[in-house]
Amino acid sequence: MDQVQYTTAAEVCRRLAGRLSDDVIGVVQSQLFAGEDELARAALLLNLRHEGVGVTAEETELIRTLLDDPQDPELTELTAVDTAPPPAYRFSPTGPADAPDPSGADRVIAGEAAASGGRRVRRAWREPLPEAANPATWVYLVQVVPGSDELRAHSAITSRLWVTRQEKWPVEVVVEGRLLPAYQAAAVTAAHQIWAAA
Repeated sequence: MDQVQYTTAAEVCRRLAGRLSDDVIGVVQSQLFAGEDELARAALLLNLRHEGVGVTAEETELIRTLLDDPQDPELTELTAVDTAPPPAYRFSPTGPADAPDPSGADRVIAGEAAASGGRRVRRAWREPLPEAANPATWVYLVQVVPGSDELRAHSAITSRLWVTRQEKWPVEVVVEGRLLPAYQAAAVTAAHQIWAAA
């Protein structure tokens, strides 16, 4: 996978976050970063079909650029939609009384974000609407500078969180100054900042 495809792959994952299951997005991002391109593409296409996630014509073209065969018949099996659906979640800066304590994860994610060149870390509580693909949980948004390797930052942060605390939380790496898809934009708007670079 060349640099253009690698950047496109990060964009595809960003656009599909919240629509595909958290675990699938995380696996695809990890496989892409590890250079397991074929596995990442297969997981993406299989799970888009399995979960019935609709993709726009623009998203289909982005996915096409990642494939070895641009005419891959699996593309025709994807569910087409005219526009990306609005986020199927409500976000808030605080969670309910019975939400898991995020303080340990906050420290690990902030520390790894700093080591990965992050600019700030925000956290929001995600509450699913009936049509949502994912459950209620904390979501972390890690802001990085333009030119950063988003997939590398994601892999470093999620790996450190698992090794240190055996926890998995959705982590969205977003580039400073870039227009965000609706899911990340909604989360950032509601999120509480937990760390910022000096």
